[in-house]
Amino acid sequence: MNKFLRFSVTIFFVGCFLAFTGCHEKKKSDIIITHKSIKKTERTISKVGDYKQERDVEWLGTNYKVIVERKADSGLPIVDDGNGSKFYDNVITVTIKRKDGSQFFSRTFKKADFEDKVDDIYKKNSVLLGIVLDIVEGNRLVFAASVGSPDKMSDEYVPLVLKIDNLGGVAISKDSQLDTGSDRVAPTKKKSEAELSEEEGI
Repeated sequence: MNKFLRFSVTIFFVGCFLAFTGCHEKKKSDIIITHKSIKKTERTISKVGDYKQERDVEWLGTNYKVIVERKADSGLPIVDDGNGSKFYDNVITVTIKRKDGSQFFSRTFKKADFEDKVDDIYKKNSVLLGIVLDIVEGNRLVFAASVGSPDKMSDEYVPLVLKIDNLGGVAISKDSQLDTGSDRVAPTKKKSEAELSEEEGI
């Protein structure tokens, strides 16, 4: 009888142990471990800034309106400023209209139009910054232009000169101090493209 009782108690405890183990394992199987995905943030592509400038000028005895418009062009190669920031390059359209409103000249300029006048160091990490009407020089309108860093805090740029004559011809050169001739309407000190832009409220 005692043997039977001990056997029954043993069977009881074994059954309880197996039941407890089964419940514990079942509970563990309900635990799902997931890994939180880390979302990578992509840098946006910035613009130097679009602008449109209109100026009236007396040239060759009559009045003309000069319109300069700068726009970011997403179709051009993206420019890295050298510090990891990405920028769209610009195109700048120069339009010259006669007094009656008819169009005398219109051309859209890109950085590529100026690259043979720019050092290699500026070709990769620069954009076309600006073209601004500067002076009247005989039969030519003279514009200050610049190619340089798209970072507004940077002062790295190459000053250039763009000339348009009365036949629509275009000449581009590096900027240098020009002599003041009798046929030239000019300030005593040549102003930079940035200074001229500020005067126009750009």
